[in-house]
Amino acid sequence: MKIHYELMGDMNKVKLPRKIHIIGSVGSGKTTLAKELSQLLGASHHELDNVVWKRSLEGDTRRSDKEKMEFIKDIIDSDAWIIEGVHTDDWIEDSLLNAELIILLDPSYGIRNIRIIKRFLRQKLKMEMANYRPSIRIFLRMFKWNRYFEHTVKPFIFHRFPAYGHKIIIAESKLDVIEYLIFIERKSEAG
Repeated sequence: MKIHYELMGDMNKVKLPRKIHIIGSVGSGKTTLAKELSQLLGASHHELDNVVWKRSLEGDTRRSDKEKMEFIKDIIDSDAWIIEGVHTDDWIEDSLLNAELIILLDPSYGIRNIRIIKRFLRQKLKMEMANYRPSIRIFLRMFKWNRYFEHTVKPFIFHRFPAYGHKIIIAESKLDVIEYLIFIERKSEAG
């Protein structure tokens, strides 16, 4: 298990989070984790891609930064939420500020590439739904996005996010996160 949470501060004061922001590359497992945490914690689940894009049968339309910030505000005003995505632009700032826990889900680069292949095959075989049409073009772009995340976004996250250090964990897998939450729950119950 690789999970880093030594920056969480006084562990005796930490409670089970109800507002969580998950960041990770394509293929990191952030949507799967968010869905499971949503059920576990009774929190709504929101994909940042669905904040960026207005979805319609005629095609997707990109929202302006102002519209995205208003959309995020509506989410974070609720009692419990899980927001997940790869986005690190300024319009997500309110989500990061209001999150009780920020998770950087960071399996190895190779594992993410394998997951991209498996996802594409499941989508093409109609075993998994997508918010987009699974084309060869998108498939190849996912590898490019994964490489970009590894070499550009991840270093940017480590540079930008020290201000949130007290509420950030870095985990390789959803099981690591679940183990961490169990640890938090036991610590809060012990008083």
